[in-house]
Amino acid sequence: MEPRDGAEVRACGQDEAEVLDRPLPGRVRHKVVAVAGEAFPSFTLAELPPGLRQYARFTPPRRIKFGGAAIAAALENETGFRHRVAARLRETEPELAAAVESGTPPAAADPVEVAAAAYLLRPPGWTKLVDAAGEEAQRLQEAKDVEDRERELARLRAELAQARGAAREDAERLRAELESARKENDALHRRLRSALSDVRRGEAEQRKLRAALDDLRSRSAAAQVAADSEGRRLRARLAEAEAAVEAGRRAAREGRSIEDMRLRLLLDTVLDAAQGLRRELALPPVQLRPAQTVDAVEPGGVTPRDVEQRALAGDDPALLDQLLALPRAHLVVDGYNVTKAGYPTMPLEKQRLRLLGGLAVLAAQTGAEMTCVFDGAELTAPVLLTPPRGVRVLFSKPGQTADEVIRQLVRAEPPGRPVTVVSSDREVAEGVARAGARPVSSALLLKRLARS
Repeated sequence: MEPRDGAEVRACGQDEAEVLDRPLPGRVRHKVVAVAGEAFPSFTLAELPPGLRQYARFTPPRRIKFGGAAIAAALENETGFRHRVAARLRETEPELAAAVESGTPPAAADPVEVAAAAYLLRPPGWTKLVDAAGEEAQRLQEAKDVEDRERELARLRAELAQARGAAREDAERLRAELESARKENDALHRRLRSALSDVRRGEAEQRKLRAALDDLRSRSAAAQVAADSEGRRLRARLAEAEAAVEAGRRAAREGRSIEDMRLRLLLDTVLDAAQGLRRELALPPVQLRPAQTVDAVEPGGVTPRDVEQRALAGDDPALLDQLLALPRAHLVVDGYNVTKAGYPTMPLEKQRLRLLGGLAVLAAQTGAEMTCVFDGAELTAPVLLTPPRGVRVLFSKPGQTADEVIRQLVRAEPPGRPVTVVSSDREVAEGVARAGARPVSSALLLKRLARS
């Protein structure tokens, strides 16, 4: 056991005799821990309690921060460790230590330092010194708090006075702004009334302009429709021209001449027609003169109405027979135009089969060339169809209508060949008529097929 001097022995007895009846004040506890933490370098590792040896290598600030609770517990429970710290205090603060041990601490000394020294040295009546230091520290803290509160109160009063002054200034400014706003409001009311009057005039003018705009839009829409129609016609003509050019190129590549073929077909038609007329009519020598062809009524002759009554009606199936009896006649049929007029309730496939069957019978009866054109622009796949004998079946390409294909077929024929087009579409009929073909209605073909 380590030897103890007289002061340490007296301190041990006093430690047992006097104890604190309350926890150390916070500032006193912090000062005690700081004194002990700064005394660590003067101790060997064996002189430190086991719980504090891990903090021996720490710097004093880190030692106080991380080991403060352990140091405070060791000072309270480890008497030898507290005695060593007290001895270190006597060495570093001899005057303060001597004054505290003598019971006459300096009046000017910090009460926290006096209380910390009394806690470590434990002179007679040390608990009173600690309590007095705690009370003094509390009194100083309360005085500081009162001073802080007074300063805060003074600051708040100054801010309140400043706020009141600012409020008065703001009130005056707001009154001036309110008066200015009232004047501005009156001016705005006058301007608003003037603006409303202008708006009413503007609305009336706007109504007039809107009516003029609607009229202009209607005229523009009509012009646009006409332009679109003309554009479609020109595009169709362009497509036909391109197709004709391509066909010409293809014929040139294949070593064939379309014009030769057209001329040969026309020549055969004329020859067959002449031979047929010669055989069938056995005409006597011509006695008709051009003057006799003028349409007029001779005395005692028949009137044009009589001639009309003896001519065939436009819906008489015999008219179609006469047209197909012409030499090298070619019948072009607008397929769906005929089927939707004759049997619209049937599916498209059955419509096609029924029409093609009737055309096959008609071709066998008349020997005329027959071409049936269907609209294939909306087909998603090729139609699996075997054309009947004597009937050519065509579908229009994507982006093309059956009407365009029919017009191409008519223009492909040489002038003079008898071509008959069956369609109730007025635009198709007028177009093929301009190209030299004879248009007939779909109802006429349906009547002729019903007779077969």
